[in-house]
Amino acid sequence: MLGIKNQLTDFILAKKPVVKKQYFYSISAICIISGICFLFSSYIGAEVAAFILLVTLSIIAMFFDIMPVLLSAVLSALIWDYFFLIPRFNLRIGNTEDKIMLSMYFIIAIINAMLTFKIREIEKIARQKEEKENALKLYNTLLDSLAHELKTPIATIVGSTDNLLSDSFTINETDKKELLSEISKASLRLNQQVENLLNTSRIESGFIQAKKEWCDLNEIISSAFLKFDDELKNFVIKIHNKKILPLYKIDYVLLEHVLYNLIQNASKYSPEKSCIEISASDIEGGLQITVEDNGKGFPPNETEKVFEKFYRLKNQRIGGTGLGLSIVKGFVEAHQGTIYLQNKLPQGAKFTITIPSDKYYNS
Repeated sequence: MLGIKNQLTDFILAKKPVVKKQYFYSISAICIISGICFLFSSYIGAEVAAFILLVTLSIIAMFFDIMPVLLSAVLSALIWDYFFLIPRFNLRIGNTEDKIMLSMYFIIAIINAMLTFKIREIEKIARQKEEKENALKLYNTLLDSLAHELKTPIATIVGSTDNLLSDSFTINETDKKELLSEISKASLRLNQQVENLLNTSRIESGFIQAKKEWCDLNEIISSAFLKFDDELKNFVIKIHNKKILPLYKIDYVLLEHVLYNLIQNASKYSPEKSCIEISASDIEGGLQITVEDNGKGFPPNETEKVFEKFYRLKNQRIGGTGLGLSIVKGFVEAHQGTIYLQNKLPQGAKFTITIPSDKYYNS
């Protein structure tokens, strides 16, 4: 319920017209409601008309700034006096009771307008404070995650290097190879995190442009798999594609990075010995690639959010900065393409990439 209220408030603030239009709309609303009340004045009486005008004033205060609201309050009091209080059609007040009623109406109208406006301002400040706190919380979480993702490979590199440079003669050739292997893996991991940050910055700044050349799709898929060392050794890899596909005019590097991130994501969230499948097919107007896994899939209410920057699934112990899938979406959109996520039955996830492209059939 609170979320709906915040969305409504955001909509109201986003749609708030300029000040001149606020005066016009608020005065028009008071005049129209007053006219309707006057038409039925023989049935509703002055008291009911006053109540309806106060409700109208409250609604106006929800949408507009304080000055148009105060002007509407004064105008409604004058209209109520002129058209509804006896004697009608003049601003003279017949008896003490009506004078008190008009005075009370004017005071209530002003207070009502100011309180409604003030409540709206307080809610706005509270919402901004809440958004700031949430943003700060997210920032701290992401900073901790990023620090961990960067610090871990750096610590591995430093530790392994210190061991190799030590004066101890207890390190044999096998240990040296293991240390060098650890340095290599940590360097690749560190390089990947730096690349993710740079790519995210490029996407945010709008500098990503696909450098399209004639490419072999099968070669791009193979190249993406070759980037993995031992990460996929415990998975069953299946590649389904036609041996003869046309050449496509696409960006080799960007699409290779897209496939690498999707395959890595599948390996992170799928159990060992499970299957990771890639399918490539030629479709009308371009190409289509699917990457499937047999993991737990994604919560249905989060399938649209996984492509957001820094977004990570809730209650997941697996590390990461939450940049991989946002980069995937950015690189696909750089090709004017689309990416779609859906859950598989009984379990697993399927990413479908569709990219428009020129084709060249090499006979």
